[in-house]
Amino acid sequence: MTVDTQDSNIADRSIGSILANLRNLSADQVERIVRHQREQSVRFGEAAVALGFASSDDVLFALSQQFHYPYAPEERRSASPELVALNQPFGVQAESLRAIRSQIIMRLFNEGQERRAIAVVSPEAGDGKTFFAANLAVVLAQLGGRTLLVDADLRHPRQHDVFGVENRAGLSGILSGRAEAKVIQQVPGVSSLFVLPVGTTPPNPLELVERPAFGLLIRELLSKFDHVVVDTPAACFGSDSAVIAARCGAALVVARKNEARVEALQDLVANLAETPAQVAGVVFNEF
Repeated sequence: MTVDTQDSNIADRSIGSILANLRNLSADQVERIVRHQREQSVRFGEAAVALGFASSDDVLFALSQQFHYPYAPEERRSASPELVALNQPFGVQAESLRAIRSQIIMRLFNEGQERRAIAVVSPEAGDGKTFFAANLAVVLAQLGGRTLLVDADLRHPRQHDVFGVENRAGLSGILSGRAEAKVIQQVPGVSSLFVLPVGTTPPNPLELVERPAFGLLIRELLSKFDHVVVDTPAACFGSDSAVIAARCGAALVVARKNEARVEALQDLVANLAETPAQVAGVVFNEF
């Protein structure tokens, strides 16, 4: 697997160099910014914004590159609006996701503990499970470790749409013995984040995740990535999520606040308790 090193090269450059490349600034424009910077005793980014050659968002993007913090530039956000942790990393939702990330790390990744993948499960469709799994993967990747998001929702896969990656080949091909090359794809602009999409939606999703091949795959992925997040089908569609959680070793339950049925949520948590998976907690989605 090859990894694009463009981001690491950008991180070693100055703010001025990154902004000049981002906004295609001419030599004359850069000189005017530098002159304003000296005259007003301000930073290059502030001078560029004051002269109208860059936006505040451009400066935040440039800073994120220098500090190795994935952050989508403005023109890329419309393609993946659900990725709030990447599009708006300083907003309320992103801060909530980082708080959950901290809790997960403290509960599941203590020194000496067996490494686990995290299955994100929910009782009902529409609880925001796919949205949460995608953004959890982003905030884990923002720590700097190699992070993989596996779309194991073999019934209604959406992660390829969320991240804008190809879905011609993926998990279903691996589990059915028809593995194609390059099924794991790097997320553009985030060097530490990767996605394994579903590929072809299979007619036998539960049987595929129940096969030993799925557990073997999870163990192999854990040896290659620092964090593995697994999206699953909602529990209302069958027992896929419980089977996947058991193979992953850990589960995080997502339910929509004021809409989730208490009985369905209790049933899901009870089912997970009968598996080897450690339940890291329950998250109520308010958005």
